[in-house]
Amino acid sequence: MNAPGQHLALPLSGLVFALLAPGSAETGVEADWLNDWQARLLGRHAEPALAWQAWCDSPPPADLRLHGLVTRLGLSCAETLALALAASVELDVMAGRVVAWLQSPSGGARPSAGLVMTLAARLDGSAPERHLAALIAGPARDCGLLLLDGETRPLPETALRTPPSVALALAGQPSGWPGVHIGLKDPPALPPSLLTQAARYAAALTSTPQALAIRCGHPREARAVARALAGALGREAAFIGSEVPAGLGIWLELCERVPVCCLEPAPGEQRALPELPGYRGPLLVAAGPDGSFLHDGAPVANWRVPVPSADERVALWQLAAGDAALARQLGEDYRHASGRIHELARAGRFQGVLEGSPGMSLERIARAARNGAAAELGSLAELLPETIDASALVLPAALHAELEALALRCTGRDNLAPQLGPATRARYRPGVRALLYGPSGTGKTLAVGWLATRLGLPLYRVDLASVTSKYIGETEKNLAQLFARAEHAEVVLMFDEADALFGKRTEVKDANDRYANAQTNYLLQRIESFEGITILTSNSRARFDSAFTRRLDTIIEFPLPAPDERRALWLAHLGDGHALPLADINRLAAACDLAGGHIRNAVLAAAVSARADGRPIGYADIVAGVVAECRKLGKQPPHGLTREPSG
Repeated sequence: MNAPGQHLALPLSGLVFALLAPGSAETGVEADWLNDWQARLLGRHAEPALAWQAWCDSPPPADLRLHGLVTRLGLSCAETLALALAASVELDVMAGRVVAWLQSPSGGARPSAGLVMTLAARLDGSAPERHLAALIAGPARDCGLLLLDGETRPLPETALRTPPSVALALAGQPSGWPGVHIGLKDPPALPPSLLTQAARYAAALTSTPQALAIRCGHPREARAVARALAGALGREAAFIGSEVPAGLGIWLELCERVPVCCLEPAPGEQRALPELPGYRGPLLVAAGPDGSFLHDGAPVANWRVPVPSADERVALWQLAAGDAALARQLGEDYRHASGRIHELARAGRFQGVLEGSPGMSLERIARAARNGAAAELGSLAELLPETIDASALVLPAALHAELEALALRCTGRDNLAPQLGPATRARYRPGVRALLYGPSGTGKTLAVGWLATRLGLPLYRVDLASVTSKYIGETEKNLAQLFARAEHAEVVLMFDEADALFGKRTEVKDANDRYANAQTNYLLQRIESFEGITILTSNSRARFDSAFTRRLDTIIEFPLPAPDERRALWLAHLGDGHALPLADINRLAAACDLAGGHIRNAVLAAAVSARADGRPIGYADIVAGVVAECRKLGKQPPHGLTREPSG
């Protein structure tokens, strides 16, 4: 009698090796090892078929994962034996040595289909060929559990193997998969509201496993949310690409991991999610805001991750910075997402170490942001790190007031809607869209720099050459990536000479016109949904599509400066490095109808000439600079302007 709970079954690999024992006719290390397994079998069962049945009814603890897999997939006897043998040779040196000895001289260390066919026939008394179809076209091969090597050889001589990661998982040993990343290094903290929502999604996915796309402006944050959702499911997240190797689904199931596909489709692009044969749980996608997905021919549900509320941002900053007053200021004044808070805090600490005094401050974090810390806009936009002081901005008082109003609109955008009526709240988005237009050199770019400095946000100028592409769909894809990452990073996005992208739609005469109009339509939609700050500059308002100008919050004209403003511009650009009396400066302001940018160029040309002679800038230097600038602009120098100073 066997004690209660005692298993009569051998490990399945042991049963297989017992069946392969040569008996006393053979000697040697391999034969002795096999004969030992046979002795163990005979000590428990008189017949191999009874041992097989005992294993099917009550497998030993070491084979519970294998038995569960066999039961769930409905594997045949031949597939089960092949899997046990293939897994054994991946993990046990002696097992591989014995198989190679048995199959010598034509076979290798991995079992052949012919060897497995013979074993299965001994258990059920059927013809070996009966088991061939199961090995070649059964569920084990469909799921990637069994792989065929050397398919050019006759079928009985074809080697069978199982992925090493699957073999380890079946043995209950820790295992990874090449190219699949488990968890995240230094993940960002997530607000309680997001964790609560993750728990709700987890409950829904537990009852109805399906695919879910997690939409976020930045890949790292999307992955952090996917990790939290997998944790709510009681599993680890496994981050995979679009290419799925055979057997991965089974490995994910055995290791109780949730697959997370990391994909960023272009606008209008529809991607089919990979199949994972053998995996039964939910499939997550860490995705950007654009494109769509199909899984098993059906659309995929979406979870769009919101920016945390002001109170949650304060709590996240408190956790990251450890300073309550600083956290309050940062959380209330800046609309940062969870991942961005984590990145900026890390960059601020690094900035402190660089400066020799560890710790965080608003100035350090702002400096780190202006230096491009973790914004990851890539080659699509150029960081403009300069700070522009208000003293550098020489503009009419009315224009100053308009810019101040724009700055207030930007700082109050997050808390504006709750105070307004339902008609406004229904379609309100916290993004700010402004157009600055006027002749070249009137200070539009400088004003954008001042605005970014005033808001304490980094300024990025969009590189139109990097964004636009001759290939259909690539421009939209680049813009989608740009908007998504800019939204995540909380930056000021400037489109210089924006009419090149946001120009009027044309009459459709050919496919190029149709494509250009589709591109403009996408831009109109995307800039309206963008929740960041977008500033466009142009020399002319008339070049913009009327549908676009309706979507703008502010349109500000930058006129050519009047004489009083030109005088202030001359003084601001000359500084202290000149020898011009005030009368000459007044003379220049009255006679030279130049914008601020052109005055700057004239002063720089004059400085070069004066420095060459080792003296301050003189009147003749300025006149020469003005003449050169007028020539560059294709206009005549001012009438009556001489090279002689006044008085």
